[in-house]
Amino acid sequence: MTVSDHRAAVLAGLGTCLPRPVVSNADLALAVPTSDEWIRSRTGIAARRRLPPTADVHDLALAAAANALAATDGEPVDALVLATSTPKRPLPGGAPEIAHRLGLGPVPAFDLQAMCSGFVYALATATGLISGGVARRVLVVAAEAYSRIVDPQDRGTAVIFGDGAGAVVLRAGAPDEPGAVLALDLGSDGSARDLIHLPGSSPYLAMEGRQVYRHAVDRLAASALAVIKDCGWTAEQVDTLVPHQANARIIEAVAQRLALPAERAVCAIAEVGNTAAASIPLALAEAVDAGALQPGHRTVLTAFGGGLTWGSAALRWPTVRSVRSEL
Repeated sequence: MTVSDHRAAVLAGLGTCLPRPVVSNADLALAVPTSDEWIRSRTGIAARRRLPPTADVHDLALAAAANALAATDGEPVDALVLATSTPKRPLPGGAPEIAHRLGLGPVPAFDLQAMCSGFVYALATATGLISGGVARRVLVVAAEAYSRIVDPQDRGTAVIFGDGAGAVVLRAGAPDEPGAVLALDLGSDGSARDLIHLPGSSPYLAMEGRQVYRHAVDRLAASALAVIKDCGWTAEQVDTLVPHQANARIIEAVAQRLALPAERAVCAIAEVGNTAAASIPLALAEAVDAGALQPGHRTVLTAFGGGLTWGSAALRWPTVRSVRSEL
């Protein structure tokens, strides 16, 4: 659907944070029956980051959030949305703690859980808060520590997931401004909830890889096309596609479905792996720094995750700062 004709949410700043510890494919092969060639050929991943035992997902979220605020010269925000499916604790949510640690005062702050679609869902939520007049500036944070919930000896998950966080600041503005969120699409299918889930009988994530691949390609492409249509664009007019960084093969397949040249689809998975909800903001930062994402680009973000959930957003990329750090 298209967003408000009167009060738009405009992307104003971007921040990310990655843990310093790097786990290479060769490192994983010491504990898992796999190899660097096997992992690269099937996922496009060469390494991933892992949170050290002394840190937690809230530390990652805090650093990324602070970086996003620094990218907008620290202007105050009046709401915070945290997207994570690997919280520090089941309750209370982490957003109020992060708002407190940032010194934001008594602003509304809450968690949102949509697995790998979390960033797009949080972006849509923040857009609603702004377009509805509830907030003028919203901090959207996505942070994950999947290393805490994957079986380190499971080749199907241990090789894929990494830890990281990304955040953006959205501000109230005009719908014709660069950076304004122009269209959103969200969806879910609970009948397939067990394809990616955390069983009650196990502390580790379970995933049906082949079925997830099929659903992911179908849903990502269809959702991206929905926002492209709502913007009045054609697929060939999209300058940059920033999909959830689940797997290089999925990214390639989605680009093919949209008939986009491969170079227009951002693939930033090689050194960080699948960081779930954090993957899109991390990919945005990588694309900005690499020059693959330029001001004025017609940009589509599209995500897919457990639930099943999916979602997309479209905007013209603005001139923004990207502040990155490691933890």
